[in-house]
Amino acid sequence: MDRREHHRAQLRLPVRIRWNTPFAQKTEVCRTLDISRGGLLVPCHEAHAPGVGLWVTFPYDTSLGDGQPEMLAKVVRVRPAHNGNGSPSIDLDANEPAVALHFALSPRTLANGNGHAKEHERRDSPRRPLALPVRVRPEHIPWFEEAMTMDVSAHSLRFLSSREYQEGDRLLLSFEATASAPWPVASETSARVLRIESLPDSAALAVTIVRET
Repeated sequence: MDRREHHRAQLRLPVRIRWNTPFAQKTEVCRTLDISRGGLLVPCHEAHAPGVGLWVTFPYDTSLGDGQPEMLAKVVRVRPAHNGNGSPSIDLDANEPAVALHFALSPRTLANGNGHAKEHERRDSPRRPLALPVRVRPEHIPWFEEAMTMDVSAHSLRFLSSREYQEGDRLLLSFEATASAPWPVASETSARVLRIESLPDSAALAVTIVRET
């Protein structure tokens, strides 16, 4: 019996996935095996473990380059490549695994960004979900971290980090030149760490920063 929440369609469409490594971000472009409203089945050259978070651009237009919307997804299982009926896919490398991805749920209207109901919204400007690469570094350290934003407003944002920061730390942030960049991209922007939150089933941290004026 098929227990899937959404019907799957066997479509071969381009998709780009992005993920963090200890030293930098990596991307891979491939084609889906099947898709649904809740996720994708994608053959990948790179190994990905269940539970790991990835950012997905789907469908991906190779002619547009960077700046296309990205969605957070989680690896739910990895298995030998095959199509939606369970039979081997004849146009794929037999050694190429198929990664099943489940899209992260959109933030609820009455959530404050960490999944809990908010008592009162104190922000001067509304925060909107946005996944976008951002370079982050402490002010006195030249080496930056390649992170991904989670949501942004005119004066603050949250990003997903594999580094440890302290509340009150002063950071410098920069974005690539893209129309999606929420803040100026010509130079680094100074910000202070406001809050650090752990995420369930993840070693990454959600870091909230406030832009300095």
